[in-house]
Amino acid sequence: MRCQKHLFQLPDDIHYLNCAYMSPLLISAEEAGVNGVLRKRNPSTFLPSDFFDEVAELRASFAKLIHAASAEIAVIPSVSYGMANAVNNVIPRKGQHAIVISDNFPSGYMTLKSWSNRHRAPIRVIVPNSLREGKVQKGERWNQRILEAINRDTALVMAAHVHWMDGTRFDLKAIGSRCREMGAKLIVDGTQSVGALPIDVKEYHVDALICGAYKWLMGPYSFGLAYYSDAFDQGTPIEESWMNRTNARDFSSLTNYGMEYTPGAGRYNVGQASHLIHTPMAMEAVRQLHEWGVENIQNYCAKLTQPLVEFIQSIGGQLEAPAYRAHHLIGFQLPENMDAQALLEKIRKRKIYLSLRGNSLRISPNVYNDEQDVEALIETLKEML
Repeated sequence: MRCQKHLFQLPDDIHYLNCAYMSPLLISAEEAGVNGVLRKRNPSTFLPSDFFDEVAELRASFAKLIHAASAEIAVIPSVSYGMANAVNNVIPRKGQHAIVISDNFPSGYMTLKSWSNRHRAPIRVIVPNSLREGKVQKGERWNQRILEAINRDTALVMAAHVHWMDGTRFDLKAIGSRCREMGAKLIVDGTQSVGALPIDVKEYHVDALICGAYKWLMGPYSFGLAYYSDAFDQGTPIEESWMNRTNARDFSSLTNYGMEYTPGAGRYNVGQASHLIHTPMAMEAVRQLHEWGVENIQNYCAKLTQPLVEFIQSIGGQLEAPAYRAHHLIGFQLPENMDAQALLEKIRKRKIYLSLRGNSLRISPNVYNDEQDVEALIETLKEML
């Protein structure tokens, strides 16, 4: 796979290594959004079927990306919305608890905390050890601790495919299998992985997968997509939309107030899911991901960042082992003699864009990056030694 920068409008003089913060827009997605704005000029061109058919197409396309069925996909406005729909429909037995990874993104943790307070069910936060513990590195031990913590008293596990702060990779297949064995629900935040790291929700026994669209899915902000397994087919959504009912397409009968939800995850669609601007933008972005191939994106990032990984290791920077590290989102701890804030200032002056999360410098490239972007970062790091 070759660099795809020509499909974006990133300035030539910047080195944008910060997709985990927000992706740039594809030119084609931008055009789709503009066309959506222009379409509102003349509502007579917007047919009743357009409220449903375009959303159905998007749901089907996203479903293929994660190996699900289109009926299992819902359109959501945010991760917090999607998490609430999942967590609120897990009713714990007396004495049960929830498990969450430490430093989980706030949208998930806050939703889980509300659930915990409501049901008086404790939350067990699974923390990693230090980056190295003898020959066992953080990722390996962290995964072990999660698996060891899941038991018959676990109602749900909230995890991610990769950690948003440093890219630590979680073995969802093993975690999902353990959850299935113990009768716990696995709820995954896929915002920092879906679109750049392959996932199969069926193989991994994921019960709910929640994704914001504005990062690795390369879609618009205030938009997202979620997968809900059949475990949620009889659940209660957090809002009641007329569009999510079986009689919704028959506009002449809407005041019959049909209360039957559409099958599958359709009940969890946000109201006004047929967004004139966001839906076509997301559709174009997901179409492009299919054309590239998610596995090819991951392999491209691996090859691109290999010189950076080797350099980081040569200067004593601490990196996770390859088996527990994603290639599209790499976090590493700086050597003790390197000032993180001074480094960030120099990086900004060189028009290199990345993030500092906790004590990790987070580099998150994508297919619009090339060797020059990585070389610019390496040269800047060398100057700080």
